[in-house]
Amino acid sequence: MALDAGTTGVRSVAFSLAADVVASAYRELPQHFPRPGEVEHDPTDIAALAVATLREVARHLREEGHQVLALGITNQRETTVAFDRATGAHRHRAIVWQDRRTAPLCDALAARGALDEVRATTGLVLDPYFSGTKMRWLQDAGALQDAARPALCTVDTYLLWTLTGGVDGGAYVTEASNASRTMLLDLTTLDWSPAMCQLLGVPVHALAEVRPSASHFGVVARDVVPELAGVPITGVLGDQQAALFGQACFRPGMIKATYGTGSFLLAHAGPVPPAPRAGLLSTVAWDLGAFGPTGYAYEGSAFVAGAAIQWLRDELGLISSSEEIGPLAASVPDSGGVLFVPAFTGLGSPWWRSDARGVLMGLSRGSTRAQIARAVVESLAYQVRAMTDAFVDGGLVLAELRADGGAAAMDLLLQLQATLSRLSVRRSASLEATARGAATVAGLSVGAYRDLDEVAALWASTRDFVPEEPLFADLGYDAWLRAVSHA
Repeated sequence: MALDAGTTGVRSVAFSLAADVVASAYRELPQHFPRPGEVEHDPTDIAALAVATLREVARHLREEGHQVLALGITNQRETTVAFDRATGAHRHRAIVWQDRRTAPLCDALAARGALDEVRATTGLVLDPYFSGTKMRWLQDAGALQDAARPALCTVDTYLLWTLTGGVDGGAYVTEASNASRTMLLDLTTLDWSPAMCQLLGVPVHALAEVRPSASHFGVVARDVVPELAGVPITGVLGDQQAALFGQACFRPGMIKATYGTGSFLLAHAGPVPPAPRAGLLSTVAWDLGAFGPTGYAYEGSAFVAGAAIQWLRDELGLISSSEEIGPLAASVPDSGGVLFVPAFTGLGSPWWRSDARGVLMGLSRGSTRAQIARAVVESLAYQVRAMTDAFVDGGLVLAELRADGGAAAMDLLLQLQATLSRLSVRRSASLEATARGAATVAGLSVGAYRDLDEVAALWASTRDFVPEEPLFADLGYDAWLRAVSHA
């Protein structure tokens, strides 16, 4: 089984040993936007939805006579929780990875000349995206005031602590892929960096123990999820690394794109920390411990993708469901000159501009909702084109792109991507690559699979998209880059 605690919702999925979905359950996660640029979640909502979806799937499995071998967890990565492990009490909502409130702290650190040290140690850049500055902000805001056992952690740790018993002996642990997103992990030692903790003012004693991604993290407590009591939790990966694993990108140079709340491009970079490349992040892909080699990755990140589709639905009312956007965008041959830059929470790779904001331009009296919808879909492909260009500029050789995530169901998007990025784009047979990655790494840990080759043999695509004549796509991309300058 996999528990996938994402940004907009929580999903639990059960897979057969052939990695086919047997059962799933989903609940949408409430979003909180206190002020412009600020995004929060209630940690108790995340935990409650995790328990509810796990129980729903587990009951179905029990009725069908299935046995659960192991549970894996995957999660929104940089979102930061502060709480008291002695009581479970929270003084502040979790700060979501999209939140930009720590931009002034990042600017101040950059002015002190800290960027080179941050890049060399952690593989990251000075940006509010990452957890370390969020931890500092929560601490300064009094979120740990009077806490007997202060905890500053990412969502994986909070869920592990909850599922393994919480205040009654819950495990306070994390793993390398999530820890590498905090700006506090040394990529070489795979442990917390004293220098980074000192730089950001984060107390090491409030951080969780770092373990390999494939480990025995504990067992599900009976009083938390009775239907899964005693099931071992044996795999944890951040969501984008889980998608890389679920897409079977086990060899250096293999690359995947996930079109989820944001768009994330990861390329397997091999078993040693990769050198920094302009516009890209270096990150831990996974630490398989006794079950396989450690992997590293290059990553490009765009903060808004599917979230822009939600914005069309919830704020503008141009569509009534997210599924409408594909057919609506495909109903017109082009956007009629409409351009959209989804920089609602800044721009990620390769710009890294936390002060950027969204742009909708090129409107005329004749602009239609279909053309606006198409401009939004095109913007998702343009963002990934900017990242594939950065990968190529950095010397990486890209052969094909494996695509997953909800928006990857759109033929229009993937055909545009193939043409723009000059790559064959292969749609995964399972768009649930994130959950599949968490489940299969958990299965690897309990012997359900012999090795990575056996896991890789389970992967298949449902459709491949090849590049078409790029002239008009390139003209559109050039116009979009000019719109980015206005963001």
